[in-house]
Amino acid sequence: MRTGKTLSLSFRFCCAALAILLALVTLRPAIAEQAPAKGQAVAQPTITTARQAHALLAIEANRGYPVHLQGVVTYFDPDYGVGYAAVFLCDSTGCVFFRPPSKSIPPLPAGTMVDVQGVSAAGDFGSIVVNPTVRILGNGPLPANPPQVTLSRLLTGTDDAQWVEVEGTVHSADVYPHSVTIHVALIDGVISGTMPIEAGANYAALIDAKVRVRGNAAPTVNADSQLIGVHLKVPGLSTVTVIEPAPANPFLRPPTPVDRLLHWDHYSDSFHRVHLRGNVTLQWPGQSLCLRDVTGGICMQTNQNLPFAPGDQVDAVGFVGTENNEPMLTGAELIHAGPGSPVAAVPITLDQALKGTFHSQLVQIDGRLIGEDDASSNVNLMLSSGNTIFSVLLPKKLLGSQTGPWKIGSLLRVTGICSVQIDIATHLREGVTVTKAFRVLMRTPGDVVVLEGPSWWTPGHILILLAIALGATLCVLAWVVVLRRRVEAQTVLLRQSEERFRHLALHDALTGLATRLLLDDRLNAALESAKRHQTGLALLMVDLDRFKLINDTYGHQAGDEVLRVTADRLTRAVRLSDTVARLGGDEFVVLLIDLHDQQKAEQIAAKIVQSMTEPIFFEGHSIPISVSVGVCSSSVGGLDAEALLKCADDALYKAKDSGRGCYSVFGLEEQLAVTGSMAR
Repeated sequence: MRTGKTLSLSFRFCCAALAILLALVTLRPAIAEQAPAKGQAVAQPTITTARQAHALLAIEANRGYPVHLQGVVTYFDPDYGVGYAAVFLCDSTGCVFFRPPSKSIPPLPAGTMVDVQGVSAAGDFGSIVVNPTVRILGNGPLPANPPQVTLSRLLTGTDDAQWVEVEGTVHSADVYPHSVTIHVALIDGVISGTMPIEAGANYAALIDAKVRVRGNAAPTVNADSQLIGVHLKVPGLSTVTVIEPAPANPFLRPPTPVDRLLHWDHYSDSFHRVHLRGNVTLQWPGQSLCLRDVTGGICMQTNQNLPFAPGDQVDAVGFVGTENNEPMLTGAELIHAGPGSPVAAVPITLDQALKGTFHSQLVQIDGRLIGEDDASSNVNLMLSSGNTIFSVLLPKKLLGSQTGPWKIGSLLRVTGICSVQIDIATHLREGVTVTKAFRVLMRTPGDVVVLEGPSWWTPGHILILLAIALGATLCVLAWVVVLRRRVEAQTVLLRQSEERFRHLALHDALTGLATRLLLDDRLNAALESAKRHQTGLALLMVDLDRFKLINDTYGHQAGDEVLRVTADRLTRAVRLSDTVARLGGDEFVVLLIDLHDQQKAEQIAAKIVQSMTEPIFFEGHSIPISVSVGVCSSSVGGLDAEALLKCADDALYKAKDSGRGCYSVFGLEEQLAVTGSMAR
């Protein structure tokens, strides 16, 4: 019986083993079909919600995940300047930006329901959808009940690309050919909102109104894709709700005394325009105007170009802000209130000017002329008083055909508006600002009076007097000692002036970059080093595109800011050992030394072109810029500075002929070959 039972168990075990073997043989083809072959890519998951698409990290987004979304378009710009359309799409989970080529996309007004298929990519700040195909499904409502956010929250990047709502007061509305930008003062700052222009709309009626604006949060980034600002993409006036219309004509309200602005008992009016009345003390047409009432002076920004005479009574309305340590008006509107008497200038000393109590007031101060910045868009005189140097400014268009008969070393008496600058690093002392420097804003060339010509004291004259003093008798020894002390003091002043002149000669006063003189010196040294070490070098000629249009559109102060920001971006784009110089106007040169790979110059040129595509914000304006770059690089012997400059200049013109906003390479070997061919 035991033997039979053992045989039965063995038979059952064998049957089970055979069944398992048959199952494996049967399932092996199916397993082989499902498992990926060696080297075969695993299928990527399809992203189906806007939240998932926007939440991808940069390294994930660049893997190009397939994206399939359905939602409503909240903002559409058919061409925002780079050959692509800008579109925000929202579904029930959130919003995401997608970027189709502008020539392949149909009009997608806000409220259009679409089906989008594309791939993920890393955008300037968050992940986006690229290469999309768009199918229109119909129309639908925009997202309801968006979160109401502050500027501080938006600057964290938390709500990037999302449909949000802000509430504040409209300070200005800039109308362009195809779009309108409104600037809304929130409780914690000012944010801009851009929307397509609508025919017949009265955007001026929004100014000073309390509004609720809905739109997509869009980032402003630098060349390193770092968030430095934020603005809104608004579909149109349909998402701008007026909560409180603008107050009645502010010109009819009682004027506010200048010295009461931003005081606690007037601070409730800071979100709306205020009304001021005073006598004109300075006018730079189309730029700024200063006036004074019985309590103090104030300056304001205005685009109006009304012909006011000094002393005229003017009514001004605008929004109160601060410049340095004093109130100012932005977006000011002006009307003539009647004739008046010119305001008398107050004579002040250097110490009084540095105390800041005469800010925005018409003053008179003496100083010795030590230099003039010819590269500035304004007449810019540098005066010294004691150990302090201050600037005296006048727009060149107000100089007219006159030329200033001012000689270096002359003692001048200057009349103008005192504008102080606070020490940002240490500006708090028991809550009170500390003045660091000041400048004087002139009204006409007649505001400068020469009190005394250049000093007779020169090093040669001083040596003669010293020789005579050494031969004098003992009775005048005391006088020699006194004179020597005066000589030492004069020598220190001359040395300081010489250092200042040397710096002005080698560095551009506006941008701080090297001048042509310093560039030539460094270029010659770089050529010698390249010959000695058998390395290469390159010259990049950089020119701002349509810079004259920027000056004409936004003013010369905006042009100066564009030049300063351009200089800063150029300096950050190159190595510390390289040289960035300003030749004058809007033309810059970059010297790249110790190049072992000539393609490095092209990489830097591309980096420069890319960094300049970011618009520059100045006084509430977004100024678009671009540059053209000419690249000349060479590693051949017998390099010549003029040849390099000529080669880079030719490459620059080639870049401009190619449509601007790009770079062009013209190797020195190519230049030499062309020159040799022309000689034959």
